[in-house]
Amino acid sequence: MEPIIIDDKLLDEVSAQAKGSARLRMNFNLHKSLDAGAQKMLNALQPGSIFPIHRHHHTAETYIVLRGAIRVYFYDDSGTIVSSHLLDPCEGFYGLEIPVGVFHTLEVLDKNTVIFEAKEGPYTPLSEDDILTIQNK
Repeated sequence: MEPIIIDDKLLDEVSAQAKGSARLRMNFNLHKSLDAGAQKMLNALQPGSIFPIHRHHHTAETYIVLRGAIRVYFYDDSGTIVSSHLLDPCEGFYGLEIPVGVFHTLEVLDKNTVIFEAKEGPYTPLSEDDILTIQNK
């Protein structure tokens, strides 16, 4: 079995797929199946991609920015932003660990951003209770 080399060529390929996607993002899974004990992937992101405010009850989640930049927002249960964190390797901020059960989302700041994302498996779809909807006041 050949190793998967994470290089500019792979990042460029996945970023091109993200540009052509209606969601403006594309995963490149490093895990073999949704049942794997570790869910590891590259996530190529374009500005304008929408991520619901969500949480994971069963696992922490790790983001490491390989190129580009994102801002990660953390929310309390009422939908108030409690903190935000710029992840930009050019500024010396590479990644973060999102604790279990914490509502979060991210904003893509640069085109062709790619992050490494990891969480415990198996894959568990988000339930209705895991997505936070903020009502306009």
